[in-house]
Amino acid sequence: MSTISAWFCSWASSVLEYVAEMPKVVNRLGRIEQDVAELKQDMKVVKAAVTATNRDLAEHKSLPAHVAHGHA
Repeated sequence: MSTISAWFCSWASSVLEYVAEMPKVVNRLGRIEQDVAELKQDMKVVKAAVTATNRDLAEHKSLPAHVAHGHA
């Protein structure tokens, strides 16, 4: 077998291995997209909770001291 033939066979084999892996890569990308979508939704929940907590804290700080500390 000539050097060119050996090189071409090696190259073709590498290409076939790469092409065979593509479905796995596409599947992983799909799972990553789902994970990112879940993370985005989770961050919306966290943002809402932090906003509500900050609002509650601001309201608490604006109360007179005796009411804020439960001595109404």
